[in-house]
Amino acid sequence: MSKTHFGYETVEEQDKAKKVAGVFHSVASNYDLMNDLMSGGLHRIWKHFTIGQAKVRPGYKVLDLAGGTGDLAMAFAKQAGETGEVWHTDINESMLRVGRDRLIDKGVLTPALLCDAEKIPFSDNYFNIVTVAFGLRNMTHKDRALAEMTRVLKPGGKLLVLEFSKVWEPLKKPYDIYSFKILPWLGDKVAKDADSYRYLAESIRMHPDQETLKTMMEQAGLDRVEYYNLSGGVVALHVGTKF
Repeated sequence: MSKTHFGYETVEEQDKAKKVAGVFHSVASNYDLMNDLMSGGLHRIWKHFTIGQAKVRPGYKVLDLAGGTGDLAMAFAKQAGETGEVWHTDINESMLRVGRDRLIDKGVLTPALLCDAEKIPFSDNYFNIVTVAFGLRNMTHKDRALAEMTRVLKPGGKLLVLEFSKVWEPLKKPYDIYSFKILPWLGDKVAKDADSYRYLAESIRMHPDQETLKTMMEQAGLDRVEYYNLSGGVVALHVGTKF
């Protein structure tokens, strides 16, 4: 039976999804607060940059995978307008519910769908834009997920992957101290769950670096793949176009 990584732990492939689900069921209710605390609010700037690069226009069809609490879907729904179609999706029901309720509270009505990015339930060449923010590293078969994202894009459509990445070398030591000391402490004090935030730190270290992810996106069938390092490489936005 095949093995994969759950943070630094080696687990059966069939068990990873359940373990990841457990993490996000646990953190869903405190997700936005913890994001602000963990990043000092920088996650909002990273997402704003991603929204700007997506360039969603009225009438666009947009798929936001691992959409969580709905930051991207909310912005895209407003940009796509009444003639557009924006799907807010997540594989985790707790996260999807939190995001759906938040969107409704903000007066944004857009479809919400429980969706596995490795088995996207849409036809080929359907979307103008596909996005995934801070979700790819939790997927068991990243290559399969990227191939699915590419499949549902229209020719000329773009995939945007916002994810934690490899930091610049001078930042590595303080970043490690923050990730493995302060982050679990915050998780314990605020969310009463140090283990989930320890996993999140480990999952970042196991995620492909900038160049490796670029190659993976090219292998999935995307062209003109480029990436932008944000905050010293703490996060990178990869953008690829389907032809």
